[in-house]
Amino acid sequence: MRKYLLIISAALVFVFGCKKDADFLQTDPSNILTDEAVWKSESLVLSVLADLYNRYVDQQTITNWPEYTNFDEAFPSQASEYWRVQQIDYPYDWWRLWDYGQIRDLNLFIQKCSAATALSEEARTRFLGEARFLRAALYFEEVKRMGGVPLITEPMTYNFSGDPTYLQHARAKESEVYDFVIAEMDTIKTMLPDDPATQSRATKGVALAMQARAALYAGSIAKYGVSTPSVFTAGGEVGIPADKAEGYYTKALAAAQELINGGKYSLYQKKTEDLQDNFAAAFYDKANNPEVIFAQDFKLKSGKVQGWTITNQPWSSAEEQQGGRVNPSLNLAEQFEKLDNTYAPFATNAGSDYIYYDNPGDIFAGRDARLGGTIMLPGSKFKGKALDIWAGIMYWNNGAYSIISGDTYGEIGNIPGGPTGVQVVGMDGPIDGKEYSAQTGFLVRKFMDPTVGSGQLGTQSEVWWVRYRYAEVLLNAAEAAFELNQPAVAAGYMNTVRARAGLTIPLAATDITFDRIVHERKVELAFEGHELFDNKRWRLAHKVWNGESLSAAEVISNIGKADKVNTQIYGLWPYKIYNPGSANNGKYVYKVVKSANVTAAHRFNLGNYYSSISADILSNNPKLVKNPNQ
Repeated sequence: MRKYLLIISAALVFVFGCKKDADFLQTDPSNILTDEAVWKSESLVLSVLADLYNRYVDQQTITNWPEYTNFDEAFPSQASEYWRVQQIDYPYDWWRLWDYGQIRDLNLFIQKCSAATALSEEARTRFLGEARFLRAALYFEEVKRMGGVPLITEPMTYNFSGDPTYLQHARAKESEVYDFVIAEMDTIKTMLPDDPATQSRATKGVALAMQARAALYAGSIAKYGVSTPSVFTAGGEVGIPADKAEGYYTKALAAAQELINGGKYSLYQKKTEDLQDNFAAAFYDKANNPEVIFAQDFKLKSGKVQGWTITNQPWSSAEEQQGGRVNPSLNLAEQFEKLDNTYAPFATNAGSDYIYYDNPGDIFAGRDARLGGTIMLPGSKFKGKALDIWAGIMYWNNGAYSIISGDTYGEIGNIPGGPTGVQVVGMDGPIDGKEYSAQTGFLVRKFMDPTVGSGQLGTQSEVWWVRYRYAEVLLNAAEAAFELNQPAVAAGYMNTVRARAGLTIPLAATDITFDRIVHERKVELAFEGHELFDNKRWRLAHKVWNGESLSAAEVISNIGKADKVNTQIYGLWPYKIYNPGSANNGKYVYKVVKSANVTAAHRFNLGNYYSSISADILSNNPKLVKNPNQ
């Protein structure tokens, strides 16, 4: 946003598509306007604000699918992205964020809006609350990645004196940035509408949700940071003193409970006849969805659509000749527990023999419904069509099984000593090294759009990207209560989330452990951008991604442990049995596999807890302190 001129682009139309915001950005001004004209018009100010919303920062999103394959949630089934599972060390500049251009634009908006007396008091108050929300959200993203950053809340202007030192600011303490975010939410929650139907603009609900999340992060860093004493700086730019933990957890719980007790949000429960479908629909159903608090919206035929479904649709039913890129890992799939609240690997063997299943989906029966709501499993359907996921035919050959498979989707081949011209591998794979096939044996379901046409390049999808939702608030409350030695309170919130997934045996207060807290977030919040930052704040990242290779036996052990090593991605492949005359003929067996392209074990070094500050920024501002261990 410039001082005197402002260009308002048609590309901003439909940035927000909620029904309650139906008039938001419906105009299409293309003129160059003066500041004076803009700040007299609520509709033009709204367009400026829309641009600021459109620049909201996320790390992993449905518009940037490869980011989901950097850790242990998924394998990248696209040849140009295999390097992600062949890289050992994470670069220190990954996740870097230092955007003071956007901070300046937000500060300018706040300054000009505060002085815009031509606007109604109601409109000006809401606009200011929204801009302050966006500024706090950006500082939250920066502190998560960088630690303490300069806290600048007024627009700075160079006076061309030749001396820029007055523009140089030192880094605030990490705790001070969190304190700023938390305090801003306290201020703006009364400036914003308390309207759960408004889901693409800031409301009181998302202010409380952000406050709970930010306070929880700060409390975790204060508590668990003591386990990594070298991840500190003397001035507090990195690291939060342990004695601040309780205060942050208290604030997190209070904010979450204010939202919960307000009664305006609830878990999505429209399809309780099928709990897997219900969980999947919680992310794509935009009609009166009571769970979504804040989302990035998309709108068909507006120029603002997203291609997550094109990227990840099953090849067997694809509407374009592409899809299948995000392949959830066995590492993730096995985290979904059994309905008796126990952890167990999927049953593939009975002693020295396989376990034979009548149907490919039988191996997944009796599990947390979030498994099938998050992941497309062998034997499941998408858009009413059955997935065709099986890796080959195992045929009986001289007292043992041999395997025949193919190199392309649905390949036709001959079974030695058996029929000819038969399909020998699924239309969706898995085929090792074949991009777009389900190379782990799984495809992603969360955020997938079941609408016909969503897999077409000319149409794509308007499913939203959910940034804050009610289930996370419940889990934030549970974690904060646990850390405040209130396990019964924590159990109550966790049981509410788990019951929706079919886990009807309540957890008792004595069941609530740190391992349980970590596990519940993994399965509820998979593919929502939490894994990296959760492992960082708990100081688990260097333990989980420790650079040590992972065996097949190790990948199916220690399920449910917070510090379980997950350095390499594994899959679970089904095979069809061909053994005429045997009771097992036509049944399915499973094997734990690792793609040949998974050649490295991820290593998260202590220097990765805070991203590096670029050399040019450091050289331009001698007041800045480098991040440690780099």
